[in-house]
Amino acid sequence: MEVMGVTGALVALAVVLLLGQFLNLQWAARKLPPGPTPLPIVGSMWALNFTLHHETIRQLAKTYGNTITVWVGHTPIVVMNGYEAVRDMLVSKSEDTSGRPRTPFILKYGQERGILATSGHIWKQQRRASVIMLRSLGIGQKSMENRIQDEVQHMVEFLTSQEGRPLNPHHLMMSCTTNVISAMIFGHRFSFDDHLLQRLLEATKVVVPFLSSFWGLLYETFPWLARHLPGTHQVFEDLEYVRNYVKKEVQAHKASPQEEHKDFIDLYLNQIEKAQDDSRAAYDEANLVQVVVDLFIAGSETTTATLLWALLYVVKHPEIQEKIQRELDDVIEPNKTIQYEHRMKLPYTNAVIHEIQRYSSIVPLGLPHLCVKDTTIQGFHLKKGTIVISNLFSVLHDHNIWKIPEELNPSRFLDQEGNFVKREKFMPFSAGHRICLGEQLARTELFIFFSSLLQHFTFHLPEGAETVSLDLLVGTTLITVPYQICALPRWAPSRPSAEEPPQRGTSI
Repeated sequence: MEVMGVTGALVALAVVLLLGQFLNLQWAARKLPPGPTPLPIVGSMWALNFTLHHETIRQLAKTYGNTITVWVGHTPIVVMNGYEAVRDMLVSKSEDTSGRPRTPFILKYGQERGILATSGHIWKQQRRASVIMLRSLGIGQKSMENRIQDEVQHMVEFLTSQEGRPLNPHHLMMSCTTNVISAMIFGHRFSFDDHLLQRLLEATKVVVPFLSSFWGLLYETFPWLARHLPGTHQVFEDLEYVRNYVKKEVQAHKASPQEEHKDFIDLYLNQIEKAQDDSRAAYDEANLVQVVVDLFIAGSETTTATLLWALLYVVKHPEIQEKIQRELDDVIEPNKTIQYEHRMKLPYTNAVIHEIQRYSSIVPLGLPHLCVKDTTIQGFHLKKGTIVISNLFSVLHDHNIWKIPEELNPSRFLDQEGNFVKREKFMPFSAGHRICLGEQLARTELFIFFSSLLQHFTFHLPEGAETVSLDLLVGTTLITVPYQICALPRWAPSRPSAEEPPQRGTSI
């Protein structure tokens, strides 16, 4: 009886505590935009199937409005849906929402350094310096195109060697895009079969989707519990592997300094020396390592995902592939190197790339922002410290902007004469102060890689495969499920005379 009495008392206490938490959540929710009812411990994740899925959030917006609140545990997150709400957050209130929340995973990932995971003075300083350094390394210039074109040749040679046999293009596309950013930050590329490259790519594939996954949300809510579970062990091991590799590269650069600054690490090390007497300058090796980790991870995953969707779509829509190839053949001589400026003469090809970006919406929810001051968005007053997210997928699939957005239709980006038309409401790279740092690099890579692939090869399904699966793996980015295609050479390739990218020794 005594034991039963103690048990009953504990149960009663637990009920009282849960009821108190429930009432506190309801009181707090009254001051925020509407959304699913938050419950103790789980918040409103019960309404999102315990993942931050862009489509589920978009459906909730139909019930609660374009500005809604979801709760991860006891932490409210305000999500903007549709063009007007997203633009208000990212553009009109860009400065107000320019922070990055200090959640358990973001703190673990960035260690309060670098670009992606920082706010305020450190973020502004690291971003500004990185933009200057990347521009000096050729972003938006011919030297950057040369790096991409060199990688295209490696890609073409590899695909030609396969002689039309079925292959999974994921590793090849990931290797090529990673080599472009590697040449800029490390000063060298990797061979496709390099075991070190394969290990780095595997680590990147684990880290990127973590934030929006069940395990990521569990870690954000209960870090003390999740860090002991196998679902989070791998992501932190892989993150540390990438970080340790970058540290080794930094030490190698310090041990063998270049007379001329050849890559990003060289430029940043030089900046550290210049800033030694500036007490406000946050230029040190710890920030260098994190900035390079940011660039390495962000500089390959999204472009790879877009290229994989692009190949899948041209296989599913052979009429689009044929039309692109006719345009390429009319404008570009066989085996002539494609340049970024050719997009002006290839409006249909350019329109297809933009429509694929819109349709696939690779980064559906962007990265979380933080209100750095009290602000008002869409009529809702948000206090400093509120986490806000932009549902970019809802913009790129907004029925008020795009006619039948569920269809792949390149003509959205063409006028009646067939000329390419820019669309103001097209924002796959986000917008405002936190717009993607590598937007120009990504645009150039997408155009040159995609156009070159269709210039040299015709893609089709392997023999016996009847359908194309458009299923996707949902995470921080939307990627295709593994698939196989055949690349049939259109003619024998020849190596164009293009300037080789700067090298630091040989490939690793």
